[in-house]
Formats: sequence, structure tokens, C-alpha cells
Amino acid sequence: MPNSLSGRILTPGGWLLGRIEFAEHVLNLYPDADAPSELSILPGFVDLHVHGGAGVDIMQGGDTAVQVARAHAQHGTTVILGTTMTASPAAIEHALEGLAEAISQRAPGTARILGVHLEGPFISEKRLGAQPNLVCSATLEQVLHYHSIAPIKVLTLAPELSGHLALIPQLKELGIRVQIGHSAGSYEEGLAALQAGVAGFTHLFNGMTPLNHYQPGMVGAALAHAEYAELIPDLQHVHPGAMRAAIRAIPKLFCVTDATAATGMPDGEYALGSQTVMKCLGCVRLASGSLAGSALTMDQALRNLVSIGLDLAAASNCLSRHPADYLGLPDRGRIAPGAWADLVVLDADLQVQTVVIEGELVSLV
Repeated sequence: MPNSLSGRILTPGGWLLGRIEFAEHVLNLYPDADAPSELSILPGFVDLHVHGGAGVDIMQGGDTAVQVARAHAQHGTTVILGTTMTASPAAIEHALEGLAEAISQRAPGTARILGVHLEGPFISEKRLGAQPNLVCSATLEQVLHYHSIAPIKVLTLAPELSGHLALIPQLKELGIRVQIGHSAGSYEEGLAALQAGVAGFTHLFNGMTPLNHYQPGMVGAALAHAEYAELIPDLQHVHPGAMRAAIRAIPKLFCVTDATAATGMPDGEYALGSQTVMKCLGCVRLASGSLAGSALTMDQALRNLVSIGLDLAAASNCLSRHPADYLGLPDRGRIAPGAWADLVVLDADLQVQTVVIEGELVSLV
């Protein structure tokens, strides 16, 4: 017998008060006037920028990616990309080796790790943010080497660096989504990169040249021309007004956590790649005071989006459908027959009650 859940179901065509039947995939949706309307059933969250959680960092390699995927599953995240930091080639390879094993088979109770977001080292030393200064220019040979260890789905680079503009179409041919991030480039350089095949922007507003009405910068290029961009909706990285402007300007803006090892942990010191970060009052910073990733979870991201005025369906799209579309996954990020049974059930306060990942009912601790 298939499993089933009842409530107010968000489908691609809108809300349905009814029942969903599923195995690994969604089987059927049925109207049911007696379904509990206080429960909202949304597509599982798709987080394309995750460094860590539960006290561990993906750069530590080994089984840390599994631990991270298990921690985020508790908050309704059903799909993640394991995200690297700028580091030495040996350190990046070590992280990728751990990720490769986790990608090959989903462990019970964990979010599906679909691949890698390679955030460094192909970035600008002028816009490091919380990345260490171990940057270098990318070559196709180097990217192919990393890609052979674990599948790269998203790659962040600074397009103004030597050779990067010519590399973008080659990476696109490999099926890698290239994002502008940690960049000191101009509006014009951003536009040229978009025309060359850049797909999106890494944590929009953070780690890039800001918008000025005389010099629009990378933020201006994104707001004027992008279809997709990441945003960290922890209400610390970006002001709510800027968040709303971006959501209004960019048709398929999607939200990420940029979560670190500090996610789900008490205040204290944690690793972020080779660096030590401090979690205090929900914020993660370097010793210098600079923001260093976040302690955000996707269920809190949803509540934050609703708190600044988005309706629940629009907020859900930013956390599920848009990132799935970005990766070209028509069977993720939506509730429809044939799609993976990735589901999150929320109560009237938008607190997680049930999580289903590829048909598995995840035990919530």
C-alpha cells in the first residue's frame, strides 16, 4: 500500500485541500474536503549552497557530508549541493572525495546530495568575504580534474579574472551552472559574463560590487538581467528591503542557507574550511567581525520570507521550485504525479511536522 498525507497541498497549479499518495515518487493527488486545512504540504526544500551543519564542515571530508545532509533533513531540506571553500588543491580534493561517496548513495534519514557547488578558489582576492586568500584563476584542466572526483553542478567564479570569460561557455557545455560570486567586477563585466553563459549569482549582494546609480556593479547586472540568483534570507546578510527588490527584479530568485558547521549548534567556535568562526546570537562571523556563512536552516528561511511579506506559495517557490528549475530538474521541487516524493509538512506556525525524502518518512528528533 502507498503512503499518504493529507492537508493543504501546494501543487504547480495552486493549493489543493486533499490527500497525496506516494511511494518513492508521487503517485496521485485527490481532493478531500475533510483534510486538515491547518497543515500545509510543500515540496521539500532544495538548498544549493551548504557548507556544514551539526558541528561539522564538508571540507573535513570523510563522512561529514552525510552528517550535514542528516542535520538539514530535520528542517525539511530534501536536496542539497555540498559546497566547498577556497583552499589548497589537496584540501579541495579531500572534500570532494568525501562528497563523492555521499553523492553515490543516499543514506537513510538524509537529504539527497545531488552534487557539488565549487565556491572557491576561482574568486577575486578583492572580494574574499569569509574565504581564505588561496585564490587562483581557473583552467579547464583543473575543473575537469575536480569534476572527475565528484560531479560539479554549480561553480562560483569571478568573471573579471584572466581567462574566466572564455572558460564560461566551456563549463556550460559540461552542464555546470556558472555563477558570479566573490567578484570585484563591474556591471559591464557582469553583463559580458551573462552573455557568455553565466547562469546566476552567488549570495546576491554579498561578496560583489554593490549597486550605485552611476556604477551599477555586479548587483546592478543581476537586478537588470538575471533570471536566477541566490539570496541568503537570514535577515542578516541582506536587508529585507533589498531582499524584496531582488525578488521583484529576478524572476526565479532562489534562496540558500550558506549554512556552516554552526547550524543547529549552540553559540561557540566552529570550523569553516581552514578558518575558525564564532556563532553568537544566531550570527556566524570571523574574528574580524565579517559575516562568515550562516546558521540558517531552510524552514527558518521560509518563515523569514513570509515575515517580510511573501505569501507561502511564493516563499516555497524560492526554496524549492526555482532551485530545482535552475538545475534542470523537472522531478524535484514540486508536488505532482511522477515527481520524487520530497515533501515537508508544516503546521499553522510553519513549524516542521513531517519530512519525506524520496518516499522515506524521516524520523524527526
